[in-house]
Amino acid sequence: MIAGKPILLAEDNPRDAELALAAMEADHISEKVVLCHDGAEVLDYLYCRGQFKARPKGNPAAVFLDLKMPKVNGLEVLRTIKADINLRPIPVVMLTSSREERDLADSYALGVNAYVVKPVEFHKFLSAVKEMGTFWGIINEPPPERWRFIQ
Repeated sequence: MIAGKPILLAEDNPRDAELALAAMEADHISEKVVLCHDGAEVLDYLYCRGQFKARPKGNPAAVFLDLKMPKVNGLEVLRTIKADINLRPIPVVMLTSSREERDLADSYALGVNAYVVKPVEFHKFLSAVKEMGTFWGIINEPPPERWRFIQ
């Protein structure tokens, strides 16, 4: 895990969340995963509100974002992240079951870094999540916390 930064996993399906955490456990990535069950929780985490008010400051290494979530959907969360100069550098990966062309196009139009369709087969799902966790949580070098985009 780069600089001890967590990965934020937004998943409303308990089975998929459990599988994702199990997949990242082998590389000890799961120890730094923060699980949110809906889009509102993701935004609370990112803005240090509600149950996350006392969390350590700083952005996560990456956000794995389900598209179809209650309260605030994945596209709205993505739109909020990419519109905020302080959150924009966070890599966002859509981890979804949607193969709809519109969802894919909208995600990239809003600035998603990757779009991964959840494999239905158990072992393929575990493999895909493990690879993403390894890349975004260990291999990828995020921008420095004080780095800002030029507007």
